[in-house]
Amino acid sequence: MWKCVLFACLVVSVSAFAQEGHPLSGTFTGDWGPATGPRGHITLVMSWDGQKVTGVVNPGPESAPVNVFVDYTTWVVRIDAEAKDAAGKPVRIEAEGKIEEMGSPRRRIVGTWRQGGASGNFRVTREQ
Repeated sequence: MWKCVLFACLVVSVSAFAQEGHPLSGTFTGDWGPATGPRGHITLVMSWDGQKVTGVVNPGPESAPVNVFVDYTTWVVRIDAEAKDAAGKPVRIEAEGKIEEMGSPRRRIVGTWRQGGASGNFRVTREQ
């Protein structure tokens, strides 16, 4: 009997540490902006469809689809999107960052962000 309980505990503990799909699948939240000064909120929702990563930035009425490119040798992620500014005019978003803490469920992407004429750094963390 105790062997069955030990086996069940082992199976449960191993499955708890298993990776849950592609490292970019999920919702990432954080902010972007200059090192000093106001920062903008970011929400990225991405998913792996078996061939590529797709997603949106800031889901809701002001959402924009993103093109995601991943260098799997370095885990550098490049994100491109065409959003709208407060006046409704198109604004280009370009971001490039590296995935940190790859094995963690709360992994992050950290790098540079350009939106229209403004640029700065960004940091987003995957929600659980």
